[in-house]
Amino acid sequence: MVVWVTEARALPGFRLWLRFSDAAFGEVNLRDFVERDDRPIVRQLRDPTTFADIRVEADTVVWGNGFDLAPEFLRARLESNAAA
Repeated sequence: MVVWVTEARALPGFRLWLRFSDAAFGEVNLRDFVERDDRPIVRQLRDPTTFADIRVEADTVVWGNGFDLAPEFLRARLESNAAA
């Protein structure tokens, strides 16, 4: 099934609260990803202000620096269906 991000909010600790087109919602923890990925565009996200600069564009989360992650990647990392 193809899913896409319909709503997103940045949370402290390199986490996102996301809602998906399949009605699933919850938190995605990206701390390990951000800390381990050494690409310059991802290293920029280590700054909490830069990490928090997000928007939903097309079908996924896009950061202000132009970085994005596939919605399938984010959906696979969904931790809970708890409302934030």
